[in-house]
Amino acid sequence: MKISELKGKRVMMAVSGGLDSCTITHWMKAQRVEVIGYTADLGQPDEENIEDIRGRMLACGTAEMILADLKAPISLAGIQLIQAQARYEGGYWNTTGIARHVVVAGMVPQMRQRGLTILGHGATGRGNDQVRFQLASQMLNPEIQVYAPWRDPAFLQAFGGRKEMIDYCQHHGLPIKASHDKPYSTDANILGLTHEAGQLEALTTPAQRVVPGMGVFPEKAPDQAERFAVRFERGMPVTVNSKAVTPLQAIQQSNTIGGRHGIGIGLHTVENRFVGIKSRGVYEAPGMELLGQCYEFLLQLILDRRARRAFTPLTSFIAEQVYQGYWFDTATQASWKMIEHFNALATGTIEVSLYKGNVSFWSASEVPHSLYREDTASMEAVGDFDHQDSEGFLGVLGVSARVLNRAGQIPPQA
Repeated sequence: MKISELKGKRVMMAVSGGLDSCTITHWMKAQRVEVIGYTADLGQPDEENIEDIRGRMLACGTAEMILADLKAPISLAGIQLIQAQARYEGGYWNTTGIARHVVVAGMVPQMRQRGLTILGHGATGRGNDQVRFQLASQMLNPEIQVYAPWRDPAFLQAFGGRKEMIDYCQHHGLPIKASHDKPYSTDANILGLTHEAGQLEALTTPAQRVVPGMGVFPEKAPDQAERFAVRFERGMPVTVNSKAVTPLQAIQQSNTIGGRHGIGIGLHTVENRFVGIKSRGVYEAPGMELLGQCYEFLLQLILDRRARRAFTPLTSFIAEQVYQGYWFDTATQASWKMIEHFNALATGTIEVSLYKGNVSFWSASEVPHSLYREDTASMEAVGDFDHQDSEGFLGVLGVSARVLNRAGQIPPQA
């Protein structure tokens, strides 16, 4: 869509109160578009008072400002990522990717109540968020049309980049925090921080250029290790250090404890964006990393090799689906049904030791579905595993081994 098609119409814009949001909102109003602002309270650690966003956006021209508390939904979504071990390309916990789905799921009912069918966002034309907003909103309501200023020639002609937006806001006296010398940009929610752009685009810039917002770098962590215990029941964390928690509290407490020990702080990744370009990010996700590693320790006890073979490809598939904007997609939800089956077995208490960015296994207890048995695993003459039984087992396996050689399928060894 173009701004010329929106004159005299109402648009619900996903806004954060930052430079892009302030610029876009004021500019759209000047083009005779009525903007309804929508901000989700996702527990952003970089926003001291979330209510300040309402004031900033009203000052920039929103006709109405909706501030929705979505801390509980995004925490639950974060736990689901942990249950699926859904790290994109092996490292990134999809903290921003899943947040876009949570935001859209909050926006669509608000749009329906107001009879709105145009959703707007400030995502750039070379990033992933534009895809997430578009796909998620149209899956939830196919009548929705999406307006993205960064794909509109009129907006691009007016604003080439950050400098022009700052100049515009300063000229119009808009309440922005941004300055010309900001070294990088940050997207924040309770699950983690995503740092990118600016100086971070240069691979000669170390991850330590970032000022951590959720903890400290491992080298700055305490010299004393700390124990951390979490109990999962059917996949959900129900206690942290023996005290009952909700999913939101589990994330909050894990962020605090993990962050002070440098867990999941300063994770450097060069990843493949959906649009086909590489991008460099520095991530913080202390709670996700801490709970995620504890959950993996629990999975090691309950998954046999066939279950693990089924589970492992699901982790990368779901991670990619979330990253690319397909959380609500049929394939994702069908895959999630299998994850739920594994979750039903994931009950147990995991204790770990935290020290300078490392999460070390300490103990596991009360795991009713554990396949691990000390007597069976022992090399001593205990338990119900008879070493002599392996004679017949290896005899059967040896049949195919010999056939492979006789059929000339094994290359000769020097």
